[in-house]
Amino acid sequence: MTAFLLILFAVLPGLLLSYAVFRADKYEHESAAALTLCFGLGAAATLPAIAFEKWVYPDTGLENLSAWKMVLVAFGAVAFNEELFKLLALLIGAFPWRYFNEPMDGIVYAVLVAMGFATTENILYINRFGAEPLLLRAFTAVPAHLVFGIVMGYYAGLAKFNPDKRNSLLLLGFGLAVLIHGIYDLLILQKSSDWLIVLASVALYLCLFYCGELVRIHQHNSPFRNK
Repeated sequence: MTAFLLILFAVLPGLLLSYAVFRADKYEHESAAALTLCFGLGAAATLPAIAFEKWVYPDTGLENLSAWKMVLVAFGAVAFNEELFKLLALLIGAFPWRYFNEPMDGIVYAVLVAMGFATTENILYINRFGAEPLLLRAFTAVPAHLVFGIVMGYYAGLAKFNPDKRNSLLLLGFGLAVLIHGIYDLLILQKSSDWLIVLASVALYLCLFYCGELVRIHQHNSPFRNK
């Protein structure tokens, strides 16, 4: 497979999901420049997050971990670490912008950050494993980052317009994203049962229905809805 096709397959899932959330913001679309910048910030956030993960556990280190250390890796080294860098990208980038002018924008910008992150992960996976994991990641890891992004973005959208509760709402969104991410990764990383990996995939797609409801809430409450 040519390098061009490998890169295309790595990038395409994130771009398609980015377009889907762009279309979901149906009452007042964000600019291409703002969306591209968020995607780029998410891509940049991947590098320190992955570096930290490699420092915590080498490529050969997962096989011999005890159960409680596996929990620490899933929730700490992966979920907390990755969601923290994505939150920082959202707060440093989109959150202060004047373009962030309705709660739905929290979901849009958080998902673009998440898709930038997931896309860069895909490209890094090509260097390590070649084309083999790309199809699987297109239906697992990339939609998982979509879920984490929607959850975090929903609460970021509320926080933007509730200054009295801003910190608590941001922490709630971050905490829920870490919780969902950590449970998902723990089920994927564990080696005791293949059925738990299947459960992670089923739970992921059930979470997408929940995320659809979060999107609909912000759509319904858009100040641009009746204009």
